[in-house]
Amino acid sequence: MANVHYVRGAMIEQLEPPAASSGAAGWVRQNLFSSPLNAILSVLSLALVYSVIAALIPWLISPTWQASSLSECREILEGASGACWGVIRERWLQLLFGFYPSELYWRVVLDFLLLIVAVAPVLFTGLPRKMLIFSALYPFLMPWLLWGGTVWGPVVAALGFGLGYLAHKLAKAALGGLAAMILAVLVPVIWWLFLAGPVSEAVASVLPLALEPVESRNFGGFMLSITIGVVAIAISLPIGIVLALGRQSNLFIVRSLSVGFIEFIRGVPLITLLFVASTLLNIFMPPGTDFDIILRVIIMVTLFASAYMAEVVRGGLAALPKGQYEAADALGLDFWLAQRLIIMPQALKISIPGIVSTFIGVFKDTTLVSIIGLLDPIGLSNSIRADQSWNGIVWELYGFIALMFFIFCFSMSRYSMFLERKLRTGHR
Repeated sequence: MANVHYVRGAMIEQLEPPAASSGAAGWVRQNLFSSPLNAILSVLSLALVYSVIAALIPWLISPTWQASSLSECREILEGASGACWGVIRERWLQLLFGFYPSELYWRVVLDFLLLIVAVAPVLFTGLPRKMLIFSALYPFLMPWLLWGGTVWGPVVAALGFGLGYLAHKLAKAALGGLAAMILAVLVPVIWWLFLAGPVSEAVASVLPLALEPVESRNFGGFMLSITIGVVAIAISLPIGIVLALGRQSNLFIVRSLSVGFIEFIRGVPLITLLFVASTLLNIFMPPGTDFDIILRVIIMVTLFASAYMAEVVRGGLAALPKGQYEAADALGLDFWLAQRLIIMPQALKISIPGIVSTFIGVFKDTTLVSIIGLLDPIGLSNSIRADQSWNGIVWELYGFIALMFFIFCFSMSRYSMFLERKLRTGHR
């Protein structure tokens, strides 16, 4: 074919993109200097960041790690500006463990290592499913390691769930599903209230297997915050799901109780519930009842988180199209099978950001227990500053506490993003 002057006879070799539009230079030009206004704002922001970093780094790298008091820090600094990190070196174990006996730190460390093992198969589906057996046993192992005492207490408590499951299996065929579910709840409650204590004491008298007991007043620091936070987070999600389903129930009593509980708890500040737990709850207990203060706080924080979790899950249920419910009916599934296989997995996937946000809020709210006298990290910081050697220390303690909370909360946030990407099934 003859060459035509307006048709190219050969392809031009592919060239590299201009340096100003690719790589780091291209990113800077596109994001920081794309217009005169952006350029001015970028320069001002960089100047502000530089001034903050220039003032912060000398303060952070202060050579005061070996100081044993605030006055010694000032002598080392010789009038210069810098942090007094000696307080962290001297009191970091107290900030982590509170007044827990130092010879028993291994129990706390082992407990939280086992916590990682227990939650791993729940958070990551690639692990063997048999590990879920340990995840189910861990809630009974955790309090025994932390508080000590006889091993038969958690064993008898776990037996209550087994009795409830057995009652449900036996009653389902004879009495029907609703009666079986009621018995599955009543049997464990009766067991725990009236029989668990005597049975545990009887077995312990024959076979005394126990750890050295530790009183709750020795709990403190991040150990206390993590204990309250983990228990409240783990229990509030299933309770919140039940409350969300109860709020949508066609049964008037169930719906009214669920709505009343949710609205009452959400309408009351958490600090009010904590004051109720610390002062008023014992008034309603039988005379002579010793109801552990940490257990009371855990119950109130869990109920508070459950009410907010119920609204998050309800939002996920409301976001599902009506066709999903109709599809479950078309397959002939009953209510619970439809919820377990079709409705709830999709609702929880939609609710992941709200669920994790609630978890993070609950974990940060554990610092409120310092107001009722429990020595969480904030409460311990006040005790440390009351020491004459460290009177006047503020930023170092609060900075260390903030860093630890940031690590936990940021980890939960990143896991939430990982889970959202993993469960993303729609078209991109």
